[in-house]
Amino acid sequence: MSTIDDIRRYWDEDAATYDDSPQHRPTDPMVRAAWAAALATALPPPPARVLDAGAGTGFLSLVAAQLGHRVTALDLSPGMLERLRARAAGAGLDVETVVGPATDPPGDRFDAVVERHLLWTLPDPAAALAAWRGAAPNGQHVLVESLWGQVDPFEVIRAAATRVLHRMRRTPPEHHAEYAPELRGSLPLGSGTHPGRLTTMVTGAGWRAPRLHRLRDVEWAERMALPIPERLVGVTPRFTLLAN
Repeated sequence: MSTIDDIRRYWDEDAATYDDSPQHRPTDPMVRAAWAAALATALPPPPARVLDAGAGTGFLSLVAAQLGHRVTALDLSPGMLERLRARAAGAGLDVETVVGPATDPPGDRFDAVVERHLLWTLPDPAAALAAWRGAAPNGQHVLVESLWGQVDPFEVIRAAATRVLHRMRRTPPEHHAEYAPELRGSLPLGSGTHPGRLTTMVTGAGWRAPRLHRLRDVEWAERMALPIPERLVGVTPRFTLLAN
């Protein structure tokens, strides 16, 4: 069984409960509005051809479609895309779905490529970034990422405090299971996504003029939606990394 097969199987199994986590599919109107504003700022004016790489159940795809863009959702997991299609149909939105790895985008030319929290789970994130450059040679690149994992000491402490509060409140886990240690250890970004390293990778893949933006409005909205103990601890720092 290859690494790609292991990853596909994990996300197919995770699809059944993935959207139960507000981190994956926010349901609070304030949080959703903050995300919509952030994406509207990052993407070209609509209607643009947008590739959502690693779309999952389609949170960003659906927001982009609601903003008036023509969206193609690419994901390795058929189970995830099945959920996306159901949500798009329920919202009356037209989103094209393509099953495949992030390193093999559809042959169409896009005005923008967007991803959210995908790079950490790719066996070769540099190859994916280069492939997206080819898919949007004159377009906009939008990485939607968070500072998490072992790459920042303060975030390690904050995340540990959040886990304690979740155990006390018996908060359901965000995923059906953890990645196997050997699988996570094989991933170049499996220990976390630091904006400095991502900026270096983006420019190395041929993208130009990188711009880093902290998503403070999203963080504020997410924090306001939390119960008091967790609000004091805060949320994971979120950012977009844009390039041309």
